[in-house]
Amino acid sequence: QVQLVESGGGLVQPGGSLRLSCVYSGIIFSIDVMGWYRQAPGKQRELVARITSGDSTVYADSVKGRFTISRDNAKNTVVLQMNSLEPEDTAVYYCNLRRRSIDYWGQGTQVTVSS
Repeated sequence: QVQLVESGGGLVQPGGSLRLSCVYSGIIFSIDVMGWYRQAPGKQRELVARITSGDSTVYADSVKGRFTISRDNAKNTVVLQMNSLEPEDTAVYYCNLRRRSIDYWGQGTQVTVSS
């Protein structure tokens, strides 16, 4: 079974930065896409950023220019660098791995942006 573990969430002031990490493990022969999603209370889960094996990236309009997704295959890690954080970024952030149309999810890490 594929397992994903997120870390790096916490409380930060507006304008600050956080770095989220996702370490994945299990028997994985190939990965179609990895990404970060977030879900705020009362709202649907939404895509934040995703990256393919060829390093193509997609970002939500709300985070373009502020967030950067990257991967380190040797360390089985995907990172989301978040800069210029806003209160609207407050949510639980989930790491996602997709292989052959099957989604695997981490437990989530809380990000709170508040003064």
